[in-house]
Amino acid sequence: MSKDELLARISVNPGVCFGKPCIKGHRIWVSLVLDLLAGGWSHHEILDNYPGLDDADILACIAYGAEMTRERYIDIELAHSA
Repeated sequence: MSKDELLARISVNPGVCFGKPCIKGHRIWVSLVLDLLAGGWSHHEILDNYPGLDDADILACIAYGAEMTRERYIDIELAHSA
């Protein structure tokens, strides 16, 4: 599946979920899926807990997150080794 096909699975609508990016047809925020992945959840765990989703939806969230990092940077303090 191409990046454009994945991104087409994401919806941003001011009338749905306060305009936050969601998986089309669901009220599941992209940020929730990314937070779950960052917290160590596997694709399988996400799909088990959100049965309406499929693997392409998770990949779409990752693709959307990747696109967003091209637009905005977050300052992160560098850890100094002792």
